[in-house]
Amino acid sequence: MRLLVGTQLAFNVGFFMVVPYLAVHLATDLALAGGLVGLVLGLRTFSQQGLFVVGGTLADRWGAKPVILAGCALRVVGFVLLGVATSLPGVLAGALLTGFAAALFSPAVESALAREAGELPPGGPTRADVFAMFAVSGQVGTVVGPLVGAGLLLVDFGLACAVAAAAFVLIGLAHLRWLPPRPAAHADEPVFAGWAEVVRNRRFLVFAAGYSAYLLCYNQLYLALPVELERGTGGQGALGWLFALAAVMVILGQVPTTRWARRRRVGTPILLGFGLMSAAFLLVAAALPAAPAGPWPAVGFVVLLTAGQMLAGPVAQALVPVLAAERRLGAYFGVLSSAGGLAVLVGSTAVGTLLDDAVAPAVTAWLVLAAVPLVGAAVIGALARRGALHS
Repeated sequence: MRLLVGTQLAFNVGFFMVVPYLAVHLATDLALAGGLVGLVLGLRTFSQQGLFVVGGTLADRWGAKPVILAGCALRVVGFVLLGVATSLPGVLAGALLTGFAAALFSPAVESALAREAGELPPGGPTRADVFAMFAVSGQVGTVVGPLVGAGLLLVDFGLACAVAAAAFVLIGLAHLRWLPPRPAAHADEPVFAGWAEVVRNRRFLVFAAGYSAYLLCYNQLYLALPVELERGTGGQGALGWLFALAAVMVILGQVPTTRWARRRRVGTPILLGFGLMSAAFLLVAAALPAAPAGPWPAVGFVVLLTAGQMLAGPVAQALVPVLAAERRLGAYFGVLSSAGGLAVLVGSTAVGTLLDDAVAPAVTAWLVLAAVPLVGAAVIGALARRGALHS
C-alpha cells in the first residue's frame, strides 16, 4: 500500500510535468491549427478516461502487476514520441499511448489498493483512510509536476518529455521490484465475463450513474472556472493560484475530513459533499447579476467544490468493493471511471454551449451545473435509504 500510495505522487509528477504544456507546444513549436490541437487533446483524454474499463478488465484477468508495468512502459514510449515528434501522426501516436497507459495502470492501481486495504486488521486504517492518503499523494504530484515542467521548459519541451519518461522508467522498476505478484482472481475466466457481471449488478450501475456527477463537477475547474475568472477579473491570471488553493486544501485537510466522514452513516458524507458542490455553482450564479466582483466568487467556488470532493471522493471509492461483493475490482473501478468520463463528454459539451453568451444568459449554465450534483445526491440517497450501500 505504501508503494501504491507513494507512486501516485510520482505518476502525477511525471504526468503534469508535460501535459499542461502540451497545447502550447503544439500550437507554438509545431504550429498546429487550433482545431488540430483540440483533436490531439481530446483523443488523449478519450484514450485515457474512456478506456479505463479495459484496463480494469485486464487487471482482473492477468493481475494488477503486469497491467501496471505495461501501462508504465506505454507511458514511457508515449512521452518519448511526444518529445521527438515533429508532425501530426507522431504527436497523435504519442498522445494516444500516453492516455491509454493511464487507462491500464490507474484502475489496476485502484483495485490493488482496495484489495490490500480490505485485508488490514480491524482498528487500523480503513479503505476510506487509504484512499484519502491516495488523494493527498496525487495532489502533491499535481503541485510539484507543473513546477518541475516549467523549469525544464526553459530549456526545451523535449527535455521535459525525456525527464517524464525517465520518471516512469523508475516507477515501473519500483513496481517490478516491490509490488507483490498477486495471482489474478479471474485468470481462468473469459475476458468479457467481468463486463457481464458488472452489467448485471444493478445497484452498482445506479451508484455509478449517480457518482458520475462527481467527475462532471470536478471537470468544471477546467471549463467553467476560467470563464468566471474572465468575467470577474478580465483575465485568467489567478487560475494557477486557485488550483494551488485546491491542492493545499486536499493536502492539509483530506485525511482529517475522511476520518470525520467515515464515522457518519453510510452515504451521508457523499450527500453532504454533493450538496457543497451544488452550493459552489449556486454561489457563482448568485454573484452574476452584480457588477464584476473580482476573483472572490471564483475563490468561493473553488473552496466549496474542493470541500465537497474531499467529503465524497474517498468514501465513494471505498464503497466500490462493497458494491462489487469484493469481486472483479478492476472491472468495477474501470466502469466507475468510464461512466464519469462519458458524463464529462456529454455534460461538458452541453455546459460549454450554455456558457456562450450568444446561446443563453450566463446564469443558465451555473444553475444547470448546480442541479447536477443534486440529481447525483438523489440517486445515491435513494440507494442509501434502501440499505443498498451496505455489504
